[in-house]
Amino acid sequence: MNKIFEIPLYPYARHPDQDAATPALRKVVIVGAGPVGLAAAIDLAQQGIEAVIVDENDRVSFGSRAICFAKRTLEIADRLGCGTPLVEKGVQWNLGKVFFDERKVYDFNLLPEGGHRRPAFINLQQYYFEEYLVNRLRALESEGAPVSIRGGSKVTSIENRGDHVSLVVKTPEGPYTLEADWLIACDGAASPTRQILGLDFVGRVFEDNFLIADVIMDAEFPTERWFWFDPPFNKGQSALLHKQPDGVWRIDLQLGWNIDKEKEKKPENVIPRLKAMLGEEVNFELEWVSIYTFQCRRMEHFRHGRVLFAGDSAHQVSPFGARGANSGLQDTDNLIWKLKLVIDGEAKDNLLDTYDVERVYGADENILNSSRSTDFITPKSEQSRIFRDAVLDLSEHFAFARPLVNSGRLSMPCTYDASPLNTSDTLTEAPARARPGSPCPDAPVGSGFLLDQLGKGFTLLALNAEAPASVSIGGIEARTLSIATTKELAERYLGAATSAVYLIRPDQHVAARWAQFDETAVKSALARACGKDL
Repeated sequence: MNKIFEIPLYPYARHPDQDAATPALRKVVIVGAGPVGLAAAIDLAQQGIEAVIVDENDRVSFGSRAICFAKRTLEIADRLGCGTPLVEKGVQWNLGKVFFDERKVYDFNLLPEGGHRRPAFINLQQYYFEEYLVNRLRALESEGAPVSIRGGSKVTSIENRGDHVSLVVKTPEGPYTLEADWLIACDGAASPTRQILGLDFVGRVFEDNFLIADVIMDAEFPTERWFWFDPPFNKGQSALLHKQPDGVWRIDLQLGWNIDKEKEKKPENVIPRLKAMLGEEVNFELEWVSIYTFQCRRMEHFRHGRVLFAGDSAHQVSPFGARGANSGLQDTDNLIWKLKLVIDGEAKDNLLDTYDVERVYGADENILNSSRSTDFITPKSEQSRIFRDAVLDLSEHFAFARPLVNSGRLSMPCTYDASPLNTSDTLTEAPARARPGSPCPDAPVGSGFLLDQLGKGFTLLALNAEAPASVSIGGIEARTLSIATTKELAERYLGAATSAVYLIRPDQHVAARWAQFDETAVKSALARACGKDL
């Protein structure tokens, strides 16, 4: 059994801030050292912005928890400098299969086209994901980046004082006061930060429970996502099977609503369920067991003055679809470049209101998809069940029915169609997948890939078009990337157009596009994209 979660990676150590005569003021304090908080700190550190993580724990999460990390998350991790170890350790997969009763009704490929650096998904235990992020943070710290992590440090009080935030941090050696220009709350679904500030979620809690069991076993199941509706080993319910590294397999079993959760988690009740699924002859060992309830909820707003919420502290969705950690990293990817512009004085702080606008939109999209998945997986009426079962029967023989099957619409990056940072699209003959607000599709470029060349700031991507080396407005520069147009680039960025110029944000979302370079139009779009017109 893997014991990495028993090893302190960031043990408590007394910090000079605890002995300061007046409270130390830090640029950004992040509450929570899970994947989202670590990603935010790394992103800030790489851009030279001071970031301090405080967490009451001193080690990575117990149990595998989140395991499915989507292509977009891996692309974000590449920019954080730790994508490769995640992919090398993770189990890569693109194929999923859907079963009804005992028969396979169809399979699907999440990445049918080539020319992408990263796979559709990897499966990787959250404790490994966190370990690699901690390693990256430590590497940046050793290189002199202004980042640190303080374990054994629990925030017990928060005051939002308008121009800064004041915190009381409890440690094994007593409490101390710490101040921050900005506070990012990444402290999970139970979010003490949210509770301290008297804030809450709005949304739905579904009347159903699911057992998660991570088991260590030698098995011959392929590296695919298998989902069962009404299987013989869990009659009237559903089941899910995923492979993870180190011979660990994730199994989800629907249990229903009126259950005794503590009783159901006991090995003597879990093991017979697993044997019914896997077969009496299969030897396995339990690594981690938990029970979760479907919830689709979010805060009304993710920004509260100088306190910003990200990840599960801001929103919750049911696990089917892998939208938790994946959407959390999209939160920080959206937030940090905007926060940098504000901290550097290049943008007014109302740019951060667009973080709220865009990521609330993203959360609502996830909640809608997750709610639909939940309603399909767990029909709430006999009529709904009859419809679902008919769809499953039809999907075995007819392709038209397969898009109606919803075993958990898998995580996709959000397109911010209505973002106030977008400029109206004037290149409508180009593919819709690269319209303003959308994440940039990857494509092969020379011996590498496009996303690796976009950099960390604004980029002008020029395809079959002339453009200057850069365009600036105020202190903000968009660097031009002119590259030869490959087949994949043409398919993903030109379509029926013969040339294109794209303005791409630091988070690799398209802000604007045109057929040719126009200095006035580009400067206007750049001003809008960095919030100068808000």
